Amino acid sequence: MVPLLLLICSNSFMTLAWYGHLKFPEARLPIAILASWGIAFIEYCFAVPANRIGYFGGMSGGQLKIMQECVTLVVFAVFAVLVLKEPLSWRYAGAFVCIMGAAAFLFAGR
Repeated sequence: MVPLLLLICSNSFMTLAWYGHLKFPEARLPIAILASWGIAFIEYCFAVPANRIGYFGGMSGGQLKIMQECVTLVVFAVFAVLVLKEPLSWRYAGAFVCIMGAAAFLFAGR
């Protein structure tokens, strides 16, 4: 449970770092890059412990990666709606189903 919570925090910062600057088109590219790097540092402060705790707690690298992908899609969907004001479409649902299927393969039998 701890790795999942840390990955949710990590992905929230990652999404902000990667896409938050899109709300500021007037910002010069070097400023957007530096701001994103600063936010990404915080993201790594959550991602690295999440992966270490999960891995040394018995999860495989593949399981951690697919968990991160599931979290990323959910966090980005929320960000897209709330911040970017983009509507969700059937493509989000299809992508989520595909990723959940991949997660089922990696977590089956555990």
